[in-house]
Amino acid sequence: MTIEVPLNPLGRQEIHQLESILLFATLFRPEVIELIKDPAERLTWVDSLAVAAGAIAREKAGMTVSEIARELGRTEQTIRKHLRGESKAGELVRETYELIKQGKLDELIRTIEMIEKGGLKEVIAKEEYEKLMEEYEKLKLEYEKVKEELEKMKQTVELGSLEKAREEIEKLKKELEETKAALEKVKREKRELEKELSEAKVKLMELQAKRVDEDRIKELEEKLKAKEEEIEKLEKVVKELTLAKEELEKKVEEMEGLADELRKEKEELQKKVEELSRENEELKKKIDELEPYKIKFEELKEKIERLKEEIEKLLE
Repeated sequence: MTIEVPLNPLGRQEIHQLESILLFATLFRPEVIELIKDPAERLTWVDSLAVAAGAIAREKAGMTVSEIARELGRTEQTIRKHLRGESKAGELVRETYELIKQGKLDELIRTIEMIEKGGLKEVIAKEEYEKLMEEYEKLKLEYEKVKEELEKMKQTVELGSLEKAREEIEKLKKELEETKAALEKVKREKRELEKELSEAKVKLMELQAKRVDEDRIKELEEKLKAKEEEIEKLEKVVKELTLAKEELEKKVEEMEGLADELRKEKEELQKKVEELSRENEELKKKIDELEPYKIKFEELKEKIERLKEEIEKLLE
């Protein structure tokens, strides 16, 4: 017989119907039976699977995470983990939901019926059958206990606790508003700080630019200092050259004085040369005039020599 399952339940009855089918179909999947063999872990597994089944059933009904958390008495973080499949229980129940959606509920029911009728031997190995049947009976008892505990918890909730919870909620809301106000204040301060930071960055850039100018000025000052030192050296050289020039000028003046004296001496010498030239001319004239007398003197000299020889001969 095919069972109709409200995959998108409308109303509490359909939500509980989908929740129950998801829980039992998941509990009696062979791989889940393997997981819950350990008695120490069984109660935890049953509770987690029950919460996951309830969360997914309510999610399919369109309830929000906060609504599901309030109704199941769990934190929103726990509910989100089950719904996202981040928990193993949530992952298993989600797989069961997908199997039901694919029309495989009958297979799950047949598996459960086989367990009820002792036909589990056809599904698993014979040596595991008796152990699993024992685990199944224990599981049923544990589930009934958990169910009773949940009912008791629901019935024992006092109105005072609800009022206290409401007060806590109001207090939390007030704290939330205060936190929001503080957050807005922090945001404003952050914006102001960002503005100040931007202005500081601009000033820093200006200072950096100024620093570059200062470095440039310093560099130019160093170059100027080097140039001044070169100028000082050149001034020393110029001074030395000026002194040398003055000395040369003095020497030139002295040389000019000597030149004047030499010119005067030259003029005097020229005069003397001219006089000597004139005297020489006169002497030449006189020599020319005496030339005939020279010839005569030579002739007389020869005659005297001959006479001298003749006298010597006579004296012998």
